[in-house]
Amino acid sequence: MSELKGKTVGILVEEQYQDQEVWYPYYRLLEAGARVVVIGSSRATSFKSKHGYPIEAAVTAAKIDARTLDGVIVPGGFAPDFMRRDPAMVKLVHDVYEQGGIVAAICHGAWLLCSAKILQGKTITSFFAIRDDVEHAGATWVNREVSRDGQLVTARQPEDLPAFMKTLLEALAEPRIATRKKEARASAV
Repeated sequence: MSELKGKTVGILVEEQYQDQEVWYPYYRLLEAGARVVVIGSSRATSFKSKHGYPIEAAVTAAKIDARTLDGVIVPGGFAPDFMRRDPAMVKLVHDVYEQGGIVAAICHGAWLLCSAKILQGKTITSFFAIRDDVEHAGATWVNREVSRDGQLVTARQPEDLPAFMKTLLEALAEPRIATRKKEARASAV
């Protein structure tokens, strides 16, 4: 498989990440031919999952240029609560979105999308416990295994990973859309 050859996707990590929501996408993306970059917060270079499984970040969110990424994945667990405390992680997600990249989140990962202020007027799903947060950020929340609204791909929980990855791989295989800033300028003319 090489449908994503030439594409680069970042996976964000922090302490207490949900194991399957990092490793399942990591290996599926590699199988599809993508370059995968593990991106950590500025707190450390090594992070442990909910179950103690370690992962090394190749780079911090502060040191990667969003323009080098075709997409970014925000896994769940308790990690997104730590991620949204790191201004560089919030900025990275916001910048990838603004530059036309795919932003994907599963489970509690939508917390970071709320903090990045990219949910206004969008339809997404997430773990049911953060529905209020998603709605307060301006999104319509739906209870389904996967939701795609333009550049946003979201899912509820680990059991939804097959549908999440199928949708994410399809989104990443599409030609990158024009940046949102260029679209806004074009529509203003």
